[in-house]
Amino acid sequence: MSLFSILANDPAQTHSWLLPENAEIIYGGIASVLVIGGLVKFAFPQFTKFLNARTERIQKELDASASDLSTAQTDAAGIRQALGDIAGERARLLADANTQAAAVLTDGRARLTVEIAELEARATADIETAAARGSDELRAEIGRVASIAVDAVLPSVLDGATQQALVENFISKVGASR
Repeated sequence: MSLFSILANDPAQTHSWLLPENAEIIYGGIASVLVIGGLVKFAFPQFTKFLNARTERIQKELDASASDLSTAQTDAAGIRQALGDIAGERARLLADANTQAAAVLTDGRARLTVEIAELEARATADIETAAARGSDELRAEIGRVASIAVDAVLPSVLDGATQQALVENFISKVGASR
């Protein structure tokens, strides 16, 4: 037997090296059409629904992020404006404080000037009062001592009217020299 005859009777051998047997093509084609039809009828709508749900979810996330971005930008603008307002308000408050401090300082200086003038006037008056009182006390003491001295020394030399004239003359000279 030749090799060719052995191969010709072999049931594993097909009529073509490229194509399967006709029955396999028919049964495989029908099975493929059924599987593809089942996939199109049952799986494709589910796959489409899944893709549409995924698209909607992604769109919602994009919309939410756009809304969040808009809110963040609005908040950032509000914060920047508030910071500008804070800086302006701080400058205004500092200017007001400086103005008030200058007014308080001017008012304090004016009150101190008036108070110092009043204290100087009061001190001058006190000095004059003390000097007058000291002068009066000195005159009285001189008069008392002179009276004692005159009473002790001059009773025999001078009479009363002359003594009195001398004492008063002395007191007036002491008062005038002051």
